[in-house]
Amino acid sequence: MFVPGSNARAIEKARGLACDAVILDLEDAVGDGEKAAARAAVQAAIAARAFGPRPTVVRINPLTSPFGVEDLKAAHGADAIALPKVTSDADLAAARLLTKAPLWAMIETPAAVLALPQIARSATALVLGANDLLKELGARPVAGRSNLHYAMSALVTAARAHGALALDSVHNDIADMAGFESACAMARDFGFDGKTVIHPAQIDAARAAFAPSPAEMDRARRLLATFAAPQNRDKGVINFEGQMVERLDAQMAQAVLDEAP
Repeated sequence: MFVPGSNARAIEKARGLACDAVILDLEDAVGDGEKAAARAAVQAAIAARAFGPRPTVVRINPLTSPFGVEDLKAAHGADAIALPKVTSDADLAAARLLTKAPLWAMIETPAAVLALPQIARSATALVLGANDLLKELGARPVAGRSNLHYAMSALVTAARAHGALALDSVHNDIADMAGFESACAMARDFGFDGKTVIHPAQIDAARAAFAPSPAEMDRARRLLATFAAPQNRDKGVINFEGQMVERLDAQMAQAVLDEAP
């Protein structure tokens, strides 16, 4: 969950929220005149381990901006650094000279989309920044995000190839829960590991979307039990409830159960 580094109330509230990680934002959510105070608040939250065992991530301003280097200093001790406006793996290399923290790359530019295989080699997580990417593309938001499908697929593919997390972009309309749930389902179908959120009301829906459903878990158990039956133990392909399934389907079924809360 993104939390403005300048909002003390939001930082305090985030202590009790059920998000998996907190991203303290020093970039877009913080005005230029608030940067120094926000850095101090972020430093205090990191020092206090304000969010317990959950990772504390800090999104800094670009290192090429007047704020980036000071942001990075203030983020010392964070579990990861989110780098905005990445254009190539050179941006990660520059950050690596200044921090040993894991790096999350915000994929918000056309150049970043084209350089995803290289960026993914150096990043712990790839985070889609749809708002900025649409702006840079000269595109407009459309239902179903069809104009972002290429970037979404490329991001997940690069993440899987290089062992990085793939996180989907935020959903701006916090009153549109149906749209948010649809966006979460799409992200899960594309293979994303999770969804970034901007409001506490979005957390439960995101967690539900990325957790296996009871029906998925029941099917996985039945499939594994069928493969484990004596007559099927040595088979590579079997008939399961009218479908031909392979050993890779059994592996996928086990992965579903492993993902269960």
